[in-house]
Amino acid sequence: MTTTHGVAFLCWLLKAARSSFHAWLASAKTRAARQTAHEALAHTITVIHVASRQTYGVLRSHAEPRRLGQRVNRKRVARVIRERGIQGPHRHRRPSLTRLNKKARPAPT
Repeated sequence: MTTTHGVAFLCWLLKAARSSFHAWLASAKTRAARQTAHEALAHTITVIHVASRQTYGVLRSHAEPRRLGQRVNRKRVARVIRERGIQGPHRHRRPSLTRLNKKARPAPT
């Protein structure tokens, strides 16, 4: 789709600075590189998760690439796992078997 309007007019219409548009345009390569790295990390995490028989959660999925020498942030790994819908096992907690006696008085101090 091509436009017949110039950048200056469109920026004026949107009330945006032209420098912001040119900065966004210049950062296209950086965004593409970040997206490629994101996809590679997602693939690595998926492989690790499948290799662990789907038992690894965020902590172990974060530790494995670091053990292999890849620098990655735990929060980034958590975001990738959340976006991909990867889940580790959940701990099933039993309800407490002790019933609280509401009429009991506290022990003297």
